[in-house]
Amino acid sequence: MRKKSTEEELGTSPPVSNRLSRFLPSCVFAQMGVPLFLNPLDQLFPEGACYYVNILVFTAILYQEYSDVAINREIQRQQGKEPGTEEEGSDGTPSPSNLSPSSSFRSSRGSAFALWQDIPDVRTSGQLDNFSNEERKLQEAKFELVTSEASYIRSLTIAVDHFMLSQELTECLGAQDKQWLFSKLPEVKDVSERFLQELEHRLEEDILRFDVCDIVLDHCPALQRVYLPYVTNQAYQEQTYQRLLQENPRFPGILSRLEEDPICQRLPLTSFLILPFQRITRLKMLVENILKRTTPGSRDEDTATKAFNELKTIIKECNSSVQSMKRMEELIHLNKKINFEGKIFPLISQSRWLVKHGELLEVDTQMMSISGSKLKLPTRPVYLHLFNDCLLLSRRKDAWKFMVFVHAKIGELKVKDLSQKLQGISGFIFHLQLCEVHFKQIPFIHPLFLSAVADTSQVQCIKSYQAQEHDELTLEKADILHAKTITSDGWVEGIRLSDGERGWFPKTYVEEITSRSARLRNLRENIRIKCVTQKLKVDD
Repeated sequence: MRKKSTEEELGTSPPVSNRLSRFLPSCVFAQMGVPLFLNPLDQLFPEGACYYVNILVFTAILYQEYSDVAINREIQRQQGKEPGTEEEGSDGTPSPSNLSPSSSFRSSRGSAFALWQDIPDVRTSGQLDNFSNEERKLQEAKFELVTSEASYIRSLTIAVDHFMLSQELTECLGAQDKQWLFSKLPEVKDVSERFLQELEHRLEEDILRFDVCDIVLDHCPALQRVYLPYVTNQAYQEQTYQRLLQENPRFPGILSRLEEDPICQRLPLTSFLILPFQRITRLKMLVENILKRTTPGSRDEDTATKAFNELKTIIKECNSSVQSMKRMEELIHLNKKINFEGKIFPLISQSRWLVKHGELLEVDTQMMSISGSKLKLPTRPVYLHLFNDCLLLSRRKDAWKFMVFVHAKIGELKVKDLSQKLQGISGFIFHLQLCEVHFKQIPFIHPLFLSAVADTSQVQCIKSYQAQEHDELTLEKADILHAKTITSDGWVEGIRLSDGERGWFPKTYVEEITSRSARLRNLRENIRIKCVTQKLKVDD
């Protein structure tokens, strides 16, 4: 008998169709006791009933592996380093050797990913030679969205059925811990399965000229409904996982046994829990690749643009929700460590967040003395907490406690750069004046000197980075940015091409795009997407 899903048991949503996905034959193999890697699909289905013979190898690959290979391939393409391809010509025409965004993909096990052009019905249709190079690329980009969704659901199924529904794991976790650890993962899986079913139906209707962006657009409200709460729960999820490892004596052993099961392919639970964060971003990139290849001015371009914009909105809302959650958690944490001299200052506020914090050196200007040619500056440490709307200056009571002796609103501050006037002194020196209320003037030396070097080069993210401060920028692999400033201590200020977001990130997380033709192509693609997006807004 079919195992009931968590949603059916709880009565939270209607069950999905029992129709077997042609991209996910592993469930059939398991029921029949047939090894997954050895049997072609045409042994399981009547002749002609399944188009996707060589999807079998693809579905053996979990989404984690697919995602790594696919994004690294995109990085190579955007840098002009794609293996087996030539640089674009001077007229911007793509090399004919690159027939698909996914061609030549290989997993770490050496298995090639499935391609649209390799589907038997496509090969035997006699129509493939009538497709232009760009038309083939477009169909491959659409097909990759479908196959990657199938791989994603395979990994989600392991996360839910193998981990979340594990009887042993359930018995060692409390109800609240289980909720924080897995959040709305079953709901995410349910929505994704419905999404894949519609994509597959579309493929069956017209394997040669199918579209997917209208289906993406139709499913965006459902995606937003499940992804937003799941992503928002990220902070609690991470904290719960670490706390269970440290405080629940049974959890590490049970988790280790579950992770050692061959179905996990040596991947940890955490790699399954972060799948929704990765997928919603990847889905936007897949639609963007389709948009780049659609015919300008066509109805397909209009639909792809709308789907792309909706996905961007979902991601923006997810990031904003996560950021708000983290900011509030940070304020609550700080409020326990900070004490005020005199009047109590209400630190916790929905509209407040921490921008920067760190230790500075307060200079006693009245005690300045000159000995020979050296300027002696009597100093003492002061800790600064700079928020978006106020500033706190404090002394350390101990390693974790602070006593605030000055606090002021941002509008009450005046800052003057003294670095040029006090030459010969290392560090960034500024004069801080607290006006109207405190009338206290304090000069500081920042312990870190930043020698900014202007650089408008194009860089690409090669390793995901999560912003730690308000002025930093969260990066996903394959993001392209203009590098505006590079500091001597290894930080870069950049502007992301896709959305114009600006912020700081470590230099080690990006790599310069040295190919001129690759930079020009990246700019052209970005300009086109911006143009169609703006046109859509005007038309609406």
